[in-house]
Amino acid sequence: MANDALRQAMNSAKLTEQELAEACQVDVKTVSRWVADEGRTPHPRHRWAASEVLGVDEAVLWPDVIRKNVKTGPDREIVAVYPYRSACPKSVWRRLISEAGRELTFAGYTNYFLWLEIPSLRTVLRRKAERGCRVRFLLGDPESDVTRRREELEQVPLTVSTRIKITLDELSKIIDVPGIEVRFGDEHIAMSVFVFDDEMLVTPHLAHLVGHDSPMLHVQRHQEDGLFDRFAYHVAELWNCGRLITDQQNRE
Repeated sequence: MANDALRQAMNSAKLTEQELAEACQVDVKTVSRWVADEGRTPHPRHRWAASEVLGVDEAVLWPDVIRKNVKTGPDREIVAVYPYRSACPKSVWRRLISEAGRELTFAGYTNYFLWLEIPSLRTVLRRKAERGCRVRFLLGDPESDVTRRREELEQVPLTVSTRIKITLDELSKIIDVPGIEVRFGDEHIAMSVFVFDDEMLVTPHLAHLVGHDSPMLHVQRHQEDGLFDRFAYHVAELWNCGRLITDQQNRE
């Protein structure tokens, strides 16, 4: 299908295909293909040059390009997608934790990797809680049947229960700080959700793979009942059903 919008703009500007080609520094045959095929998308710099010389916004000349690059609906809440959790830059984790002021929720089954990625995490969490940020950890129970079954599936030297106990040991040093809460729960074994105010990182765990080998979504809230709110509901329900870990229990 021909690009009628482009043809009309050229007619209004009284420009031939040759003249537009010269203005965009492309071959005239290239411009002919632009005009003949509405679905053919010029390189960005050529679109910008054509838009400038014709005096027409590129969204009018090539609307499909704009539609593809501007997310709408629930999809716009997806900031980034990583095929592996380990592919997410450490700087993303650090930024999200650093900028959060209201809520930090770590609903990962072990949360073990956090202490490796962010060596100063304990200090950061203490400071956040003291400034009024709610800090929550939802962990798997190291003694539960769910944990034991997962260990049998993973078959890795650093077992699930060991990873949980490392996290508990780290948290034992700050659990006395008001605003920091820890609970046990087993129902999030298949999906980890980490909340940082209005942003979150979500990892659905694949088959027998450990967390860092599973994919991850970076989601940011933009609407009611969107992806963010759906995952937030998941976390809230599991947290409400979780078993509170007191300071004493955590030290045992």
